[in-house]
Amino acid sequence: MKLRAVCPAVANVTYRYAPAPPTDGERHVRFPPVDRVAVAQTGGVIDEETRYGAVRSRDARFDGEFFFAVETTGIYCRPSCPAVTPKRENVRFYATAAAAQSSGFRACRRCRPDAVPGSAEWNVRADVVGRAMRMIGDGVVDREGVAGLAARLGYSARQVQRQLTAEVGAGPVALARAQRAHTARVLLQTTELPITEIAFAAGFASVRQFNDTIRTGYASTPTELRAAAPRRGAASRRAATPSAGIPLRLAYRGPYQAAEVFDLLAAEAVAGVEEVTGGAGFRTYRRTLRLPYGTGIVAVGERPSGASAHAGGWLDARLHLTDLRDLTTAVQRLRRLLDLDSDPYAVDERLGADERLAPLVAARPGLRSPGAADPEELAVRALVGRDEAERLVREYGKSLDAPCGTLTHVFPEPAALAETGGTLGALATALADGSLRLDPGADREEAQATLLALPGMDPRTVAVIRTRALGDPDAAPPDEDVPDAWRPWRSYALHHLRAAGQTPPTASELEEHRS
Repeated sequence: MKLRAVCPAVANVTYRYAPAPPTDGERHVRFPPVDRVAVAQTGGVIDEETRYGAVRSRDARFDGEFFFAVETTGIYCRPSCPAVTPKRENVRFYATAAAAQSSGFRACRRCRPDAVPGSAEWNVRADVVGRAMRMIGDGVVDREGVAGLAARLGYSARQVQRQLTAEVGAGPVALARAQRAHTARVLLQTTELPITEIAFAAGFASVRQFNDTIRTGYASTPTELRAAAPRRGAASRRAATPSAGIPLRLAYRGPYQAAEVFDLLAAEAVAGVEEVTGGAGFRTYRRTLRLPYGTGIVAVGERPSGASAHAGGWLDARLHLTDLRDLTTAVQRLRRLLDLDSDPYAVDERLGADERLAPLVAARPGLRSPGAADPEELAVRALVGRDEAERLVREYGKSLDAPCGTLTHVFPEPAALAETGGTLGALATALADGSLRLDPGADREEAQATLLALPGMDPRTVAVIRTRALGDPDAAPPDEDVPDAWRPWRSYALHHLRAAGQTPPTASELEEHRS
């Protein structure tokens, strides 16, 4: 599938970035299903023999959930790597790519383990480690350092280092460095930008640090890594200039119901900031982004339902950024918006065991719970609705320096809305002065309490903000009967009901039924 470039005037080119999933002929027998929900709820971990079984059967369900390294080759891989399975005594397991790299292993050139979806665990968890992982993914360490990360978490830098190292095998600096290396590889293999410019765009403090990290992680120099890019990407690299944008593949695991996600995006699209074009199955979602260093425009292509029903895949995207340092942050925000790091196997396993939800899950395996590209924007939109949001864009939004088709503005910042008065003014003021945080590392319980304390804020709107802006997979409106048996995926359960035209009964309806 080819994705039209961000602006219509740009050539219609695509670079095939992530490797395609193995064909049916390449797959081995699947390893028996693992109830990872039960594992998580009991506080346990998947044992190493189970992990080795997943590696032996090349089970793509575990890509991004863990990595394995081979001591005899010095290489680390994703579980679905098509290479010959190593002997068990030579294999070591790691929770993150950064942990494997910190132990001296380099990334496999065949399976590209740094291109897998992120672990769904970090989106589910609300503890310090989960919040820290989400913030590192959003680029907080690159922008504010470890001290800034620790301050946002309310812990000392030493405590954050200790907890991350104990849980994921690497500290915040190592995790951020691995992420920078991945960003640099994307730029090296998809653009013709000068290598020095790529080093700083990826977040490295010096060219020397950049060169050392690339050599350590990929056993290649930046020049060699660029030369090793697939030949079919040559035309795209020439076209992938700052004015044409950066083409990417946004990987996901398991089945992905793209139609429902794009239906929602189309229904909610705010004129001037978003648009959805094209026919069903081949739509393109485009929007503007407000980012730490500048602004951006992104285009993401829908995949036909048949193409997204296999065990893993990708969505084609193209990013146009005014400052390339925003690449990592922009990608992570898109992933949250499209819920690409979800674990559909764990979600479907739990919800499919429910008598009411089983037929809905069977009809739509891999249904996602979309998040937000900008949590502060989502909070405002959840409060005021689509029509009022469009008025706010016209009156308070920042105009793009170079409008692109119907995309003309960036959604207004909270500070610009603080004087509007009423509940909106209270919400905008809380966001602007930092008393309400909705960033990826925000404490969900604390944010909910702050939202409920705002004058005029109703609990249903808060539930929407918690689900979408804070990415909570287990949120539910307070006045609906949502069984605890659906935990920790109640947000997904509600999406299944709504997709089927159903809704849970309200508390008053239940009481009336009982009486």
